[in-house]
Amino acid sequence: MFENIIRNIERFITISPEEGKIFTDALVCQTFPKKTVLLREGEICQFEGYIHKGCVRMYCLDDSGSEVTLLFAIEDWWISDIASFHEQKPSKVYIETLEDSEIYMLNPTTKEKLLQEIPKFERVFRMLVQRNLTTLQSRLVNTISKTASDRYIEFIKVYPSIPQRVAQYYIASYLGVSKEFVSTIRKRLASKEK
Repeated sequence: MFENIIRNIERFITISPEEGKIFTDALVCQTFPKKTVLLREGEICQFEGYIHKGCVRMYCLDDSGSEVTLLFAIEDWWISDIASFHEQKPSKVYIETLEDSEIYMLNPTTKEKLLQEIPKFERVFRMLVQRNLTTLQSRLVNTISKTASDRYIEFIKVYPSIPQRVAQYYIASYLGVSKEFVSTIRKRLASKEK
């Protein structure tokens, strides 16, 4: 049941079977139907979640109330509002399942207990935060410096399975373009592959 998350953790540290049991005992496995909002703007994020199955997105609302997708998370990825979780301050984002999802969750108390019992887990979570920061920085640079077509191509490299799993308007909101543009660029790329 926990093989995937243990492999995920062991990319950063080596753990004994006993340490693995302490870690998995700290996790709460929850299943959520598609379109479940796990976090709303204004709430305090109470989870760091590993996606065992499913697809989740994080988004915010712009000045006009339109949704802007900030990121997607799929199997073997982690999801949380890191700032809200660590500072216990109200979130500025929403987190929603786009597919039926199974997520292994840590809350602030269980995470802190885990870190006290097995200090080397600090490295795991530090590496996850660094990867998250790298992803967000790359996205910001791409948004500023690349054309919409190039941003779509970069998106496909990062998220190759997402176009088959989510509606085009989510991808469009992530890229900051219209869903018609996404449709056009997909057709253009498909015709080049033939």
